[in-house]
Amino acid sequence: MNARTLRSLENFVDLAPDRMAADRGFNGVAITARGLQKSFGPSPVLRGIDIHIRAGQFVAVVGRSGCGKSTLLRLLLGLDRPDHGQFWFGDDPGTKLGQEALRIMFQEPRLLPWATVLANVEVGLGRDRGGADAQARTLATLREVGLEERRDDWPSGLSGGQKQRVALARALVARPRVLVFDEPLGALDALTRISMQRLVEQVWLREKFTAIMVTHDVAEAVTLADRVLMIEDGVIALDLRVDLPRPRQRGSMEVAALEGRILRELFRNSRAGEDA
Repeated sequence: MNARTLRSLENFVDLAPDRMAADRGFNGVAITARGLQKSFGPSPVLRGIDIHIRAGQFVAVVGRSGCGKSTLLRLLLGLDRPDHGQFWFGDDPGTKLGQEALRIMFQEPRLLPWATVLANVEVGLGRDRGGADAQARTLATLREVGLEERRDDWPSGLSGGQKQRVALARALVARPRVLVFDEPLGALDALTRISMQRLVEQVWLREKFTAIMVTHDVAEAVTLADRVLMIEDGVIALDLRVDLPRPRQRGSMEVAALEGRILRELFRNSRAGEDA
């Protein structure tokens, strides 16, 4: 049995009965992928991704630029189709989520400059926007991210961190079952980034959605995630559980040890690629 096969089997060790997720109070839904492959022209990006993400789990995805992290997100979001393999949500293969159950938060806030903070968040309601309870839901979500008092302000008057809080509220307002984070904190200064990490963790603990975050920041991955996946050469090269109590102390020995392990794997695979 080769190393790649072993990794694939390891990714399925955590197959808890997801039908019990509702009993545990999770809003999230499980995600399973088997043999996902994707190429662009002659260049393979994903060579066979096998993963199972439990309902309500927070998973961080790391890897070098171009390793396939964003491609994996695009497949899960339905923005692209795999060349081979399949993935599904919940217990049944082929099951897809409705648009309102799946949301993404980008690196840029992507706010509408001509709309108020309140109106920008209401966009996340989709077809439910303008309904009787739309404003109440929007205000409640703004309260969750600490921006209720800025509801009538324009995006131009907000700081970078505040704009990302609006973007987070827009993603949360529909109460998604899966929330995907595509490097949403990468452009923030260090202190604002730590503050946003804490906010993301708080809303995840409260809402219990399934979270998938792509990040280049290994410390961020260990701080937030239950599990860190490293993609290398189009496959899962590392699947690491983060069994540390929350909230996690940045710089602690336990966090530093896990960061070091991930970084060693990243650099080892990087050197192997350069020597090939």
